[in-house]
Amino acid sequence: MSKNKPISRILLTGGSGMVGRNILEYSSLMPYYEIFSPNSKELNLLNKTDVYQYINKTKPDIIVHAAGKVGGIQANMADPVNFLLENLNMGQNVILGAKENNVKKFLNLSSSCVYPRNAVNPLQENLILKGELEPTNEGYALAKIFSTKLCEYISKEDPSFLYKTVIPCNLYGKHDKFSPNNSHMLPAVIRKIDAAKRKGIKKVDIWGDGNSRREFMYAEDLADFIFYALKKLESMPQNLNVGLGVDYSINEYYETVAKIIGYEGEFFHDLSKPVGMKQKVVDVNRLNEFGWKPSFLLSEGIKRTYQYFKENYND
Repeated sequence: MSKNKPISRILLTGGSGMVGRNILEYSSLMPYYEIFSPNSKELNLLNKTDVYQYINKTKPDIIVHAAGKVGGIQANMADPVNFLLENLNMGQNVILGAKENNVKKFLNLSSSCVYPRNAVNPLQENLILKGELEPTNEGYALAKIFSTKLCEYISKEDPSFLYKTVIPCNLYGKHDKFSPNNSHMLPAVIRKIDAAKRKGIKKVDIWGDGNSRREFMYAEDLADFIFYALKKLESMPQNLNVGLGVDYSINEYYETVAKIIGYEGEFFHDLSKPVGMKQKVVDVNRLNEFGWKPSFLLSEGIKRTYQYFKENYND
């Protein structure tokens, strides 16, 4: 480590989740940061007093808030109250705890679900609160909007507080959830098609007509962006999309996964299932101006994710 680069202490919330674990793994390439990430037993983010006291005791220079209750369409529809309240309370406690303890740098991770369901794609950062949200994950989206606006207000009241928000597109990668009932679309597809190949199932269902379009970025790319942004936090826009700027249809994701896994069966469409927004791809013009681009193509990211799945899931 260079003696000319002082260590910055980073408090990372959500270190046991997919995004957090990718950030922690990637941090090994960043020796001038000291990162600490308490688990839920060490710090209950839903307890305001605990959060305030923890930040006061550890005195981080920077907080990266990546914690959250997350899940796919099924999970959000089944438990909207907790998706709203837990994410809202975590965001409020961590953001205000940081401000109360005079932490000047804060990077808040939001989600592209904050954009209106009928907004014109690609989704620009100024579209937040400009229309009705997607009902299947409305509670989660409202909580993320709250945290995004709270960071805005704090920075506006006192510009010495650099409280910025990253709005990633959909993510996938190592440490993702592959549960049939609680995973996002892409890991669910990987698990479903892998099982079909192993069990000799000739047909696999696709929810809806498969024409809805989604943008997925490999999670390691987001980790790379986090450290890029921390070095340039002053010049980073208040709210910034992070993604590929390119989307694919659900059918195309199934076809890509099938090709990588080697599945040769057929697909059929279950039109009774919910599909969410018809299209969701973020505008990356500001991101390009900020000087960062992702490294992983979809096929390479899926290959790496499938390898992780095979090494860690044996059912």
